[in-house]
Amino acid sequence: MAGGDDTRRLAALEARCAELEARNAALRDEKRHYQWLADSTTDLISRHARDGTFLYASRAARELLGYEPEALIGVSAYDLFHPADLSDLLNKSPRVYYHDGFYQQTYRFRARDGHYVWFETTSRTRRDPVTGELLDILCVSRDVGRRIRAEANRERLARVVESTTDYVLFVDGEERLFYSNEAARRLLSRPAQPPREGDDARLEHAYTPESLEVLREIVLPAVARYGSWSGELEMLGPRGPVPVLSVVLAHRGPGAEPDHLSLLNRDIGLRKAAEAQARRHQEQIAHANRLATTGELASNIAHELNQPLGAIANYASGALMQLQANPQRPAGDLELPLSRISEQIQRLAERLRHIRTFVRKGQTRPRPVVLREVVEAACRLCEWQYRQAGVALAHELPAALPRVQADPVALEQVVVNLLLNALEASREQPGADRVTLRARRSGRREVTFTVSDQGPGVAADEAERIFAPFHSSRPDGLGMGLAISHSLMEAMGGRLALAPGDGSDGATFTGTLLAEPGPLATARPQ
Repeated sequence: MAGGDDTRRLAALEARCAELEARNAALRDEKRHYQWLADSTTDLISRHARDGTFLYASRAARELLGYEPEALIGVSAYDLFHPADLSDLLNKSPRVYYHDGFYQQTYRFRARDGHYVWFETTSRTRRDPVTGELLDILCVSRDVGRRIRAEANRERLARVVESTTDYVLFVDGEERLFYSNEAARRLLSRPAQPPREGDDARLEHAYTPESLEVLREIVLPAVARYGSWSGELEMLGPRGPVPVLSVVLAHRGPGAEPDHLSLLNRDIGLRKAAEAQARRHQEQIAHANRLATTGELASNIAHELNQPLGAIANYASGALMQLQANPQRPAGDLELPLSRISEQIQRLAERLRHIRTFVRKGQTRPRPVVLREVVEAACRLCEWQYRQAGVALAHELPAALPRVQADPVALEQVVVNLLLNALEASREQPGADRVTLRARRSGRREVTFTVSDQGPGVAADEAERIFAPFHSSRPDGLGMGLAISHSLMEAMGGRLALAPGDGSDGATFTGTLLAEPGPLATARPQ
């Protein structure tokens, strides 16, 4: 009986031992598994004594710090902290997060080669359940240098955006302004603090109604399709509209809301005022040039007025002679001379209107004009000078030319300047007896006219500065005609250039203007 009990107790003991052995084997497997996890992770897993001494370090120490894990055992982690960050930890700075036995801190830790690595460490303190004595500290440390640098870059950019004089706005898909920098807040009289829930700041409070319409109908669809847009708009300022050069960008990238936009606005009021002043100055110079040109054309003007006045005098004298010869003559007999007098008076009035229009001061306003009409008017102004000099003035313009975008007075001034320059060049060259003005369609939206003379041409060293103000090849020239003509052509959206040549066959100036669209099959002069 006793032997049977011993056998049973022995069997139970063996079973218990087997169970313990199996449990130990499972614990060893679990330990190896956790060890494998600790050695495989890219984060540094470490265990420390209460004074910070390393009791264990995972293999990540090799990649993150350049230390072999065994080399850190017995080293105090506090000795490797950046001094400022260690002070934060020991003095429990608000930068060190603590809750229920968990610490979290972002700090700099010295690597083996001396440089500092930004770590974010989560620590868990382990204490004796009976005495509460600190046993050890378990830490998981992650390299957050890239994140810290990105945050620093974002902070720098935020400071730049906040301090720039440009007006920066962020808007959501419902046109609500959820950020404006200091310059924009001053312009729009917005509060300095961030917008509160329910704040009514909207896009319509920042831009004029005209610009708001452009934003909604043109800009926002373009940004949705292409990601960006730039152009001129007007913002609402305390003293009226403020012209701005705007760049509108869609927020792109991870975490960005697809319908959020950035609007960067640069005040161009001073530039606009300077451009307006420059235009006024140019108009004044152009007006002075027209007055000077009118002085040069004084003989032509006298001739233009003398012809109709002479004809009027002749017809009036003839009518008087008929009345004196026969006072009872029927009034119907005087219809012809009186009609001729009326025609000449209308012609004289037309000539005076044309001269007055030419010398009148005004802004350059391009509009569709017929090039042939402008050229013929310019040729009439210069015709008397050409006739006196014995130089032929010919113009060859196809009848099918489209209208061009130009200010008729400004374009006439350009043609007159070119014709008078060509005449002066012809006077200096023996045998030069012809100046030709031609025009052709040079593109679907382009018309080109040329003025060619048979003068001495333009030397290569002068060709580069021929359009410079106050540059003249004539001793008595002011050097403003070509400079003003060049500026007027640019103001009308065109260009004026000296055609290439060897300088031996005269000079050819080429003017190009924007034309109304039309077919390219247009007759060209041969």
